[in-house]
Formats: sequence, structure tokens, C-alpha cells
Amino acid sequence: MGNSHPIATPVSMQTIQGKLRDYYTLTKPEVNLLILMTTSAGYYLASRGPFRIGGLLNTLIGTLLVASGTATLNQWLERVWDGQMHRTASRPLPSGRLSAREAFWFGTVLSIAGGLYLFLAVNALSALLAIATLLSYLLIYTPLKRKTPLCTLLGAFPGAAPALIGWAGAAASINRSAWFLFAILFLWQFPHFLAIALLYREDYARAGYRMLPRFDLDSRFTRAEIFAFTLILVVTTMLPLAVHAGVIYWLAVSLAGCYLLYHVAKLMRSTSKSLARRVVHASVLYLPVVLATMMVYKA
Repeated sequence: MGNSHPIATPVSMQTIQGKLRDYYTLTKPEVNLLILMTTSAGYYLASRGPFRIGGLLNTLIGTLLVASGTATLNQWLERVWDGQMHRTASRPLPSGRLSAREAFWFGTVLSIAGGLYLFLAVNALSALLAIATLLSYLLIYTPLKRKTPLCTLLGAFPGAAPALIGWAGAAASINRSAWFLFAILFLWQFPHFLAIALLYREDYARAGYRMLPRFDLDSRFTRAEIFAFTLILVVTTMLPLAVHAGVIYWLAVSLAGCYLLYHVAKLMRSTSKSLARRVVHASVLYLPVVLATMMVYKA
């Protein structure tokens, strides 16, 4: 006797798990970790009086939803060109594991849910900043990647915005200290993303992305740019000394700055991709140290 209701096989369960994994991949969890870190720093540094853990969690949830939606919609917009690059060809959309329709609605729902969550559970300013970040990333930075190397400059604005979202989540306003934190994150993106652009130069060119100037064939200009922005970044982190910061803050950010500058200086003298990769890694270590130092000093 046959069964009229077939049971789900292990293969179908594996398919569901694979689909969920692909949806998760679309959100770029490794990037979201950095976003949540900068949002948390902004929230904590803006807090006055007893720390509200519930307010922080609500701010992080809303920001995470919008960031995940932004990452998904970005991949939806770039799915054709992602398929032309070695490092992105295996992503869920270019590989065909998810359809464009699935990604579009997934990203749209996440983005709207995140904006509404921030508006209802946190405040209007944080929601406005989050949606402005999403729109500027998708409508300005993303299309400019195929038109001009200035995309890195313009993309640094939405890239630094999570700190402002966190600040607004705690204070419902933006002041001079918030813009100082924004400036650090804004400047940090140049050594980080320009080093990535050097690392994957051929891959970007294959897909028609203009992340680096066409005249800079030996990457000398870009390497000098990385050094200049890193120097400005390190000097900028010293500015609180003129106000309230003390020796411990100065020592910690100085050591972190010297560590990053050391790797950047080595890249200045060479076109080695391994040195570009070290700058990327050094920048990833540098930022948490600076943010943690600011938070500890505030405490």
C-alpha cells in the first residue's frame, strides 16, 4: 500500500537549510558585525545617566535589519557584475541559488522593517538616519562604483553613518562629539577600502568597476592616498587631547596608530598584494582598539 502523504526526505531538508544559509549570506554578516560595533560605540558614547541596555538592543536590532536589507539590495543591483568577479561569483545571486525576485523582496522587507522598528522602538532621528544611509548607499555609492573612483569618497558617508545612528538612538540628537566620531569612521574607510581595491584590482576591472584611477597603473597615487588618509586619521584621533582626554587615551590610540602606519608605510614602498592584505587586516584591528579606548575612557 502506498502512502498518499509522502514524508519530506533529508534532501529536501538540506535544500531548505541551504536556502536559509543563502539568505543569511545575502545580509553580509561579517560587515554587519562591524556596523553593530560602531553603532554600539555611538550609543554608549552618547549615553548620559544610567545606561539603558534595552535602548541599545532596540537600536542594534533596527540598525541590523536596515543594514541587512541594504546589503541584500546592493547584491541584487550588482548581481550581473558580481558574476564576473572571481571573489563574488559564488554568491547566492550570480550562482543562481537564489532568484533576483527573492533577493529583492527579502532586502525590501528587511529595510522597511528596520526603518519602522527604529521609528517605533527608538526615535524618529535614528530611523531617518538609517533610511538616508540606505538610500545614499544604494542610489549614490553603488552606481558610482562603475563610473568614477570618487565612489570611495562618497561611499564613506553612509559607511560612517552607523555611529550617528547609535548616537541618535541614545541622545535623539547629534552634536559636535558625534561628528568627531563620524570623522574617525569616515577617514578609516580610505586605508581600508583602498587597500581592498588594490588587492582585487584585476577582479574589479574585469567587472567594470572603477575603484581606482585609470592613470594610476603602478598604484603609486593610491598608495600615497592611503598613507595621507591614514596620517590624517591618526592625527584626528588625537584631537580629544585638546579637550578632556588624558595620557591613557593618548597612549592607546598612539600605539594603534603606529601599528597601522607601520603597515601602510611598508605598502607605500611596494606593490605587493600581501602588503595590501596586511593593511586591510591592520585597519580591521585598529578600529576596535580606538573605539574601545574611547568607550573605556568615557567610563
